[in-house]
Amino acid sequence: MDIASILLITLVAWLALRMRYQRSRIALLGRQLAGLQIERHMETLTQGYTRAIHEASEARQLQVLETFAQAEQAVATQAQRLADDMQQESKQATRMSMLPLCIPYAEHFLPVPTRDFRALLRIHAAGLRHVVDNENRLDPKTRAYHLSAELYLLQHSCHWYCKSRSVADARLMLRHQVKHQKVLDSVSDVTRAAYRQWWRGAV
Repeated sequence: MDIASILLITLVAWLALRMRYQRSRIALLGRQLAGLQIERHMETLTQGYTRAIHEASEARQLQVLETFAQAEQAVATQAQRLADDMQQESKQATRMSMLPLCIPYAEHFLPVPTRDFRALLRIHAAGLRHVVDNENRLDPKTRAYHLSAELYLLQHSCHWYCKSRSVADARLMLRHQVKHQKVLDSVSDVTRAAYRQWWRGAV
């Protein structure tokens, strides 16, 4: 067998292993999301905030923003429920590789830096609740800006867990035309500080 054939077989096997690995993670997160409507609320809010910004008058902008109070409370409550329910999963199943690319099961067999997805979800839940409750007494437009960033960062984390960090970065740019660092700069101070601690492995 020539080298090209060996490389091809190796590549096919690696792709199949990666697909199996990612599907298992998608299934795990999907089980926890079943019965929740986080994604629907996220879409309602992010699209609604964009619509509000494009209203002609500030009075109309504020009026539109006020209509999302129920969805904001719901997404914060359900994010906390997701974080709580995820604690039932094992540490081994919720480890995330800090490598940019997906190397299947690297966190189990290779000495790569990892972080706990369960801890990250707790950070997101606390950050969302902080902004939704408006503990910093932000004006409605600033609050909506920070809350959008909180939602984008949560979405990024879920994509990272299921796929890889590079895929999460790409999807964030494709869907929302924003980079991960910009999103991190735009969340609340509470979320940003906790997220950076998690990134450094201090959580």
